Amino acid sequence: MLEVNEYERVLQTLYKKSLILEDTSDFHPVLRFWYFDAMAHLDYSISLLAYQADSPRNLMSREYLKHRVDQAEDEHLRIFPDFIAWLEDNHTAEFEKFPLFIQKIYSSHDPASYRSFRITLNPDDKRPIPPETLQMMVDEMFDRSYLSAQYNGSSVAEMLTEFSRSCR
Repeated sequence: MLEVNEYERVLQTLYKKSLILEDTSDFHPVLRFWYFDAMAHLDYSISLLAYQADSPRNLMSREYLKHRVDQAEDEHLRIFPDFIAWLEDNHTAEFEKFPLFIQKIYSSHDPASYRSFRITLNPDDKRPIPPETLQMMVDEMFDRSYLSAQYNGSSVAEMLTEFSRSCR
């Protein structure tokens, strides 16, 4: 029997995580969308390294992510990248509640981004993201402080609501 590769182990860890103790329906709607968007990009990034690129799993994930890109253009959702940049410049403590990879992707000072739906921390580095780094990203997505910041009524959610009003 073939041994499970190290990226597949990270993916298995992701799927062993649970939000059973959370009420995601009470997340701020914009933060909820972008939480699951980051999760989808993380899942896809790990899956590309765990399985062949054209596996049915990765093909389906790409189709799903294409749909999310279209959804992200909705007026109330597209405020998020500007909001995160504003937090970075004006409210560091709230900005730092977000996982490091999300901070990097939405920072105006960092080259990290989503490229072809996968997380790219350094566009000049052609090596894959190490499994330990991806494991850290998985753990950060379920960090208690980050999850608490997603709820309606949290300081981050209230700041987002105010930021949205000021941008109209």
